Amino acid sequence: MASKKRRRSDKTVWAYAYQILPPQSADRLRAIQILLDREHGDARRESRTWAGRIVLEPKVTLILVVSDTPAQDRDINDRLAAEVTLLQAAMLITTPLAVADDAP
Repeated sequence: MASKKRRRSDKTVWAYAYQILPPQSADRLRAIQILLDREHGDARRESRTWAGRIVLEPKVTLILVVSDTPAQDRDINDRLAAEVTLLQAAMLITTPLAVADDAP
C-alpha cells in the first residue's frame, strides 16, 4: 500500500502569547476581541497567516497568536498593547516560537 505524503508549506508559522495581569473578564476584552477578529479577516484577505485567541484563566488572561512572521512590531501588536493599557493591566509578550507541522 502506497502512503500519501502531505506536502508541507514552505512557510514557517510562529506562535507567541500575550500574558495579561490581572486576569480580565470576557466583557472587558470585547475591544481586544474585535481587534483580533479584524486582523484575522485582514490576514485572510491578504493571504497571510494570522490568528489570535483569548484564553481566560483564573490567574492570567492569555492572547495566543499564530502568525506567518515572528515580528512583533506590526500595527496589531501596537493596537493590542494600547487596549491592554486602557484596561490598566500589565502585559508580557512571549518570544515567538516556530511551530512545526509534523501531522501525518
